[in-house]
Amino acid sequence: MQFINRKKELKAIKEKLDSPDLEFYVIYGRRRIGKTTLSLAAVKGREFIYYLATEENNLKKLKEIASRTEPEIKYAEEDLEAIFNFLKDKIIIIDEFPNMIKENPKVVSELQGIIDVLLANTKTKLIILGSSISMMESHVLSYSSPLYGRKTGQLKLKPMKFSELTGFFPESTTEERLEIYGFSDGIPFYLEKINYPFWKWLDKELKKVDTFLKSEIYFLMKYEFADVRTYKKILEAIAFGNTTLGRIKDNIGTKGTDITPYLKNLIEVELIEKKTPLLENVKSRKGRYYIKDNFVNFWFRFINPNITFIEEAIFSSSEIKESYSHYLGLIFEKVCREFLIEHRDILPCPFQKIGSQWGTIPGHEKGKNQYEIDIITLNDQTKDIGFFECKYKNLKFNESRDILAELKNKSRHVDWNSEKRKEYFGLIAKKLEKKESLRREGYLAFDFDDFQDHRS
Repeated sequence: MQFINRKKELKAIKEKLDSPDLEFYVIYGRRRIGKTTLSLAAVKGREFIYYLATEENNLKKLKEIASRTEPEIKYAEEDLEAIFNFLKDKIIIIDEFPNMIKENPKVVSELQGIIDVLLANTKTKLIILGSSISMMESHVLSYSSPLYGRKTGQLKLKPMKFSELTGFFPESTTEERLEIYGFSDGIPFYLEKINYPFWKWLDKELKKVDTFLKSEIYFLMKYEFADVRTYKKILEAIAFGNTTLGRIKDNIGTKGTDITPYLKNLIEVELIEKKTPLLENVKSRKGRYYIKDNFVNFWFRFINPNITFIEEAIFSSSEIKESYSHYLGLIFEKVCREFLIEHRDILPCPFQKIGSQWGTIPGHEKGKNQYEIDIITLNDQTKDIGFFECKYKNLKFNESRDILAELKNKSRHVDWNSEKRKEYFGLIAKKLEKKESLRREGYLAFDFDDFQDHRS
């Protein structure tokens, strides 16, 4: 896998490696996010021991791997402390550490003792990696963990930003990268698999007898859940627009059953997220559930419903393409939010908070009493508020003005510093006709040309 970007993360790890002291560094994040690649890039040119943990015989295997660098370790007992006694002052990377915990839960306490006593006052660099976010946070990083307070650094690796996809596809247009992003998110493993142009590659991939698309989600979910059936149903429901608790329950046929624990677990492993209106309390009943990862969303939207036809190699990417623009609507909102954050310092309304807003309009008949604004930005100090609509389409000048007029109407329902605030209204689209005219009228107008101008 090629190494693209992650410059800040790489620098942080190298600084620990250059330290004269003991360093215990924790790196975690969902599978396929690039933890191993990042770690190996950091130790390139240095002597190190890399061990990928499995669910059994880890001490025997670790000893065997370490003996290639330290031959004398073959005389050590199959005991973690005895092994580390031979590895003092070395760089040791243990990948998928949760597998060691599954085999022997006491390994966490054993490692604590090793760090406190055996490795104290050494130059050892111990880096542990983990894909199970829940296990890493509960067994390694939590206050109740024996390892609490021992780490000298931690890094939760996140997907790459949309703006960073240029490094993978330098010849692509913004629209092409957005189509790719809707499939891969910013997950390096999937980005590496894609050959440009995207649709041609996807069509070939769908017809492969051994395509990773068939089994990838089961692989990811089995790592976190023993029984994936109910979790799969919930993700299916959300992928097709059922975002409220009631609609999810109705869709999966569990009336009277509490699915809250399942939702909580899905949030914990970062497969879904719960969003509330920006101006509401996080515990608001107006909360909605969304799939957090574009690849997971894509899979449940397009792959899972057609898995039989994919197995028969008769499913074509053209069938996905027919409804892909609609699918990209929410993805585009995510990208627009990133765009505004990256340019917040040059906007006339610098902000401290950003999110979506929705709610009820008093005095309207049932079914017509809801308003929704794609993005609002707030500055509590200056009382600036920005309202933005995101449209994944090409807009004529009159269409843009109509959308902005409607946005102004909706903004009246947002109860925030109503008498004191300074308002800004913006529109982000694929292409805006007479964009400069909209700007002269005082609107914040952006389209793909602006995205092109600010490639990372």
